[in-house]
Amino acid sequence: MSNQQKAYIFAGLTILCWATIPTAFKIGLRYQDNFQLLLTASFVSLLIFGGVLIAKGEIKSILRLTKKDYLLSALLGFLNPFAYYLIVLKAYSILPGQIAQPLNMIWPIVLVLISIPILKQKISVRSLFALFISFTGVFFISSQGGKGNFSPEQIPGVLMALGSSVIWAFFWILNLKDKRDEVQKLFLNFSFGFVFLLAAMLLSGKSLPSGPAAWLTGVYVGVFEMGIAFIFWMMALRLSTSTDKISNLIYISPFLSLFIIHYIAGEKIYLTTPVGLALVIAGILVQKIKAKE
Repeated sequence: MSNQQKAYIFAGLTILCWATIPTAFKIGLRYQDNFQLLLTASFVSLLIFGGVLIAKGEIKSILRLTKKDYLLSALLGFLNPFAYYLIVLKAYSILPGQIAQPLNMIWPIVLVLISIPILKQKISVRSLFALFISFTGVFFISSQGGKGNFSPEQIPGVLMALGSSVIWAFFWILNLKDKRDEVQKLFLNFSFGFVFLLAAMLLSGKSLPSGPAAWLTGVYVGVFEMGIAFIFWMMALRLSTSTDKISNLIYISPFLSLFIIHYIAGEKIYLTTPVGLALVIAGILVQKIKAKE
């Protein structure tokens, strides 16, 4: 079996993992709030990344980092998993999973917008067209079937789902500039993120998750959203002869997740959801073509 074939296998495993996550979020939030779900998930992910470092014999490398490295990891850990996932999970607690997930996916388009003032980049006509396509998709998704299904109570959820993409875009920029080993960065990010989360829960008087359903869903999210899924994706990128061959495959995941949300979580899928999702992804791909050129 060639390395490229192995890359496709690992990419496929990643897609399967991430396709189940919106459903896992919705089910998990039936038994706990966003803080409790993230606490378990981030701790499980921390154990996975630490286990990988131990297996690679690199756990001691953490001790050789500089103060600047730790401060950067603290900032990245605050952005993700702490702030990003708390906001995403809160959005999922307000919105149907089929709405929250695609709204959260527009971060590559948000990245274009924040690159204008931060990176002093000029926006092209093609980028404007890509933005128009994606935000048309956002309108379709938010309409929830276009038959009066949208309620004012869901506006905070829409804003949170969209806002989380801004946090992820900033995280992506900072993480791209950090040239340390990916697993090492993830271990430290989740270490700081877990500490921030635990402190926030203690200060707010929140309790630990209770009941087997709460713990099991938290473990599932920690393993398949934040843990082994990312390891699989890194292996796919490393084995592929070109990242372009697998990077666009990840957009299969949200369409697959619609079927899982419908049959497992019991959500009725609005026609506007896959149409809007297709437009969001089309806008992202148009922008990626521009970036490649």
